[in-house]
Amino acid sequence: MKNLLALLALVAAAALLAGCAAGTSVSRSQSALDKYEPYVGEPIRGFTAFRIDSWQSVDRDHLILWTGINDAWLIKVSGTCPDLMFADRIRVTSTGSQVSTMDKVIVRGDTCLIDTIKPIDVRQMKADRAATKN
Repeated sequence: MKNLLALLALVAAAALLAGCAAGTSVSRSQSALDKYEPYVGEPIRGFTAFRIDSWQSVDRDHLILWTGINDAWLIKVSGTCPDLMFADRIRVTSTGSQVSTMDKVIVRGDTCLIDTIKPIDVRQMKADRAATKN
């Protein structure tokens, strides 16, 4: 009987922790998306990327690609890319140096089709941050 009660308590605690972790992940990804949202432009068909400087996953279907100090792109993939939030590296297909909505994001062997690409006005974002610091 003691073992059964201990097991039930353990299962309840695990469920509670899992719920808390999921809530944290959703709120963290939403706040990251909210940070960039005012600076996101209209969807475009593609952009030139001679290199990808860095990237940041936002959630299971959004990431931000940085191709220069003032060049960033919000990428939405079709459906979800399950490992995107946990990946330490990604690969983006391109034709020459053009990344378009015909390309893919590859994460841990999963191929995630690019659905939309939106430019981020990094210069304005930096200007607004500098203005709020003063």
